[in-house]
Amino acid sequence: MGSVAADNGSETPLKFLIYGRTGWIGGLLGKLCEARSIEYQYGSGRLENRVSLVSDIDATKPTHIFNAAGVTGRPNVDWCESHKVETIRTNVVGTLTLADVCRERGIVLVNYATGCIFEYDSDHPIGSGLGFKEEDTPNFVGSFYSKTKAMVEDLLKNYENVCTLRVRMPISSDLANPRNFITKITRYEKVVNIPNSMTILDELLPISIEMAKRNLTGIWNFTNPGVVSHNEILEMYQKYIDPNFAWKNFTLEEQAKVIIAPRSNNELDSSKLKQEFPELLPIKESLIKFVFEPNKKTSAA
Repeated sequence: MGSVAADNGSETPLKFLIYGRTGWIGGLLGKLCEARSIEYQYGSGRLENRVSLVSDIDATKPTHIFNAAGVTGRPNVDWCESHKVETIRTNVVGTLTLADVCRERGIVLVNYATGCIFEYDSDHPIGSGLGFKEEDTPNFVGSFYSKTKAMVEDLLKNYENVCTLRVRMPISSDLANPRNFITKITRYEKVVNIPNSMTILDELLPISIEMAKRNLTGIWNFTNPGVVSHNEILEMYQKYIDPNFAWKNFTLEEQAKVIIAPRSNNELDSSKLKQEFPELLPIKESLIKFVFEPNKKTSAA
């Protein structure tokens, strides 16, 4: 059973309160807690309802709170363009309310945020290996979703109890999950081919639990080191899963004609996370170890 050091030097058993029960990351967090015999409960209150959050905390008495709730839009972030108030209510008002209640109670909040608030620019060109750092100012406001996420990240800097994890294009070994980046691009009619930082959840979610145990706070680029392109992932898919899989590429200009809001493409510098967790694998190695090897269906790989 996990525990955390109390101020008096004794060990207090871990107890997590998790928001986002019906979400992908929230569901995986519960399974990880069960596997590690960490006591946890899902919050029943709505993030924007302060009274319901206080009630959850009073009833649960958690050592840490995890926020995996939020509006990303269905089927994608284009939804947020036509549902701006609903997006603000959860992503801005809700997240800030939770952070504020946690601060009042002296509780660390691990907040699963996004790294889709940057785009390649002249100081961080594609293929340069120069990634955006934690202290860099977001430069991507192409989508309303990203705009709200950048706003709330900036405000959360003032809360010393918050650990902000910038997740990007999350991937897991569950290739049937429609939220999985790999599953998404295998189902698209056409894909762009741009190198990006990405988050392998099978490797990084356990690290987020360890970050809570260490009471780490501040902003963290929560991605595997390096970048991988759409085509490189689909080539792995072809090699390990389906040798007959084929796909078509199109340009960003062509993509823009079939989406409402532009999409973020960037490389994040994950050296801060790598320094804290030296075992963290580069993105391509992590993809093979945690995603493609466990799902391997071909003999050629």
